Amino acid sequence: MTDDADAADRTDDGRRRELTARLAVPEMDCPSCARKVDKSLQRVDGIIEATLQPTTGTAAVTYDPDRVSESAVIDAIENAGYEVVRETDDEGDGIDETSEGVDVAPPSEIWTSPRAIKTWVGTVFVTVGLLFEFVLTGSNLVVASVLDIPLTLADVLFLGAVIASGFPVVRGGYYSAKNLSLDIDLLMGTAIIAATAIGYFVEAATLAVLFSIAELLEDYAMDRARDSLRELMELSPDEATVRRDGEEVTVPADDVDIGETVVVRPGDKIPLDGVVLEGESAVDQSPITGESVPVDKSVEDEVYAGTINEGGYLEIEVTSTAGESTLAHIIEMVQGAQAKKTETEQFVDRFAGYYTPTVVVLAILTAVLPPLAISDPVSVGAAGYAITFVGDWGTWFIRGLTLLVIACPCAFVISTPVSVVSGITSAAKNGVLVKGGNHLEAMGEVDAIALDKTGTLTKGELTVTDVVPVGKTDEATLLRSAAGLERRSEHPIATAILDRAEESGVGDVPEPAAFESLTGKGIRGELDGKTYYAGKPALFEEFGFALDRGRRTDGGAVPEPEQDPTAGATFDEGTLAALEREGKTVVLVGTETELLGAIAIADEVRPTSKRAVERLQELGVEHVVMLTGDNEGTARAIAEEVGVDEYRAELLPEEKVEAIEELQTEYGDVAMVGDGINDAPALATAEVGIAMGAAGTDTALETADIALMGDDIGKLPYLYSLSHTANGVIRQNIWASLGVKFLLALGVPLGLVSVALAVVVGDMGMSLGVTGNAMRLSRISPEER
Repeated sequence: MTDDADAADRTDDGRRRELTARLAVPEMDCPSCARKVDKSLQRVDGIIEATLQPTTGTAAVTYDPDRVSESAVIDAIENAGYEVVRETDDEGDGIDETSEGVDVAPPSEIWTSPRAIKTWVGTVFVTVGLLFEFVLTGSNLVVASVLDIPLTLADVLFLGAVIASGFPVVRGGYYSAKNLSLDIDLLMGTAIIAATAIGYFVEAATLAVLFSIAELLEDYAMDRARDSLRELMELSPDEATVRRDGEEVTVPADDVDIGETVVVRPGDKIPLDGVVLEGESAVDQSPITGESVPVDKSVEDEVYAGTINEGGYLEIEVTSTAGESTLAHIIEMVQGAQAKKTETEQFVDRFAGYYTPTVVVLAILTAVLPPLAISDPVSVGAAGYAITFVGDWGTWFIRGLTLLVIACPCAFVISTPVSVVSGITSAAKNGVLVKGGNHLEAMGEVDAIALDKTGTLTKGELTVTDVVPVGKTDEATLLRSAAGLERRSEHPIATAILDRAEESGVGDVPEPAAFESLTGKGIRGELDGKTYYAGKPALFEEFGFALDRGRRTDGGAVPEPEQDPTAGATFDEGTLAALEREGKTVVLVGTETELLGAIAIADEVRPTSKRAVERLQELGVEHVVMLTGDNEGTARAIAEEVGVDEYRAELLPEEKVEAIEELQTEYGDVAMVGDGINDAPALATAEVGIAMGAAGTDTALETADIALMGDDIGKLPYLYSLSHTANGVIRQNIWASLGVKFLLALGVPLGLVSVALAVVVGDMGMSLGVTGNAMRLSRISPEER
């Protein structure tokens, strides 16, 4: 290409123009199918990249529109033997444009498809043919001859079955050979043609019909597996009711811009992420967060696309477009998760690459060597149980064909991806976003789980737990004075005290004068002309108070009660120590000579935390540890309350990383659960990083390996159980499919396995078996509390 021509293919900023076609290829339902499509696409000049996902039945092909058209891309896929279902067309010629296309292949009319009809016709032919061949033998007359070979009525019916049911198989085999792909279609097509060519019409017809039925059943099973993905896609409403120019109009959700107001009536789905402007209602957030109970929403509360407005009228200001909503991110990441192969999947692919050629070679040797080596019948075994081997070419040819059937690794190859899809989509529907099958697999293998305290085991919001006035001071006076001092403070403790004062209705809170922050100790300000303090117990000890003994430590006289009824009053012995043992932060309020009382503040433990830790231990997690930057006393109290095996306190972010590394050395694989922000280094160090409360948070969604969409740590045992079970299911599928193939292969030379048995058990039976076993994962649900 000349420089001028190359320049014409590029835009003003020098980048090559690219388009991406997203296409549905429903029949591409296994890794070998994808490899065949990929080889066909590789031969087309101008195709830059292809992402093929058999589990969703979709292909995303990026191409240079100046060198190849989308129709040529589709032709390349169809030249591999797979029909492309068109739903949208690419238009435009911008850079990095992407057609909307499809996210998962549409449901197929499997039992009434053209292939199904051919299969049923072949089934009728072979059934009637078997009837004439083995039951109505007297009526099985010669009706024709080809090359002087007589054909009976049964033979003609068998040939009809081969033509009807075998043609799609042979056609698939042709495309496999064309694309140099040693797969099931090539093996079966070769077996059908070879059996027919040497006059083994019964075997050829039986193989064609049974394999076609097996393919239909496998298509049905994969279509069922894709249903969970389709359900996820269908959560997002297509339309939204928007207020424009004072009128309510219904428009596609994709056409709604940020800042517009959408109207959501009772029973409707919320079409886009946003903030409530007007109205109150209970919203079912289970599609996003997995919460089983509707959440009350009012003005300024966040809502998410795909959730359901249960009862009230809501007006919502849109905060993200349809393509950028939390639900859209979930769908995108669930789709992307299919492409991230687990270590097991990679092993299976490598193994299959050796398995199939090896068995094909064995099949050829089985068909050829025994007839050449055995001239006279040979008996092997004890009297009464001997097996006689004969050198008959026909017998060994059929056994070779049977091994060809067994050479197909279909069930073995799909055993892992179908399990991963089932597990990931099940998790997504329960409010847990797993970013890839590799993370699902890793989570099921962890030996220890590290939990951040703030925002994970606790709510991450400080609240007042105790108000303890002393002497004759009442709660209202104590709260009013504390709130007055805290009005100028920006500390989270101040927010908690002000909220409590508002809830308690203490009246007008005074504005402090001469406000001053005492770094590391507390605050000082004037209320009604008198200087008050709020701060740590140590601040008041500096003033000379022996807090549990009712006298000043400097020996000074405590003011007489008649001068001030509350002066000198203090706490009952052990009160402050008890509050601190409970992990609460204690704020004292008073002057230099008198105490009004104490306010205890704590980050409340989530109601589900204790049960979550117990359940993890019951499920077999070896070690559950809490990591926190909080002080020793608070950490100890929270650790005792939730029941973790160990806690580590006063950790800086880099020290949390060191703690994770120590756990890895001592126990093995570690999962870290945190808020995804200050815990980011520790999350990255652990084998699995899990972010809490990720709904609506792009950062957490992007950085974590796994995200709990809601703030419910109770989903953690569910995640571990799902992942652990998924690993078990994958192992069961792999060993079962390999074991059955091995046993069938052993039985072939002994004459114990027929072509029909190899198809029904080794191919159809095992494919359905591994798919059905994988579907068990969709029935695992979070523990009801």
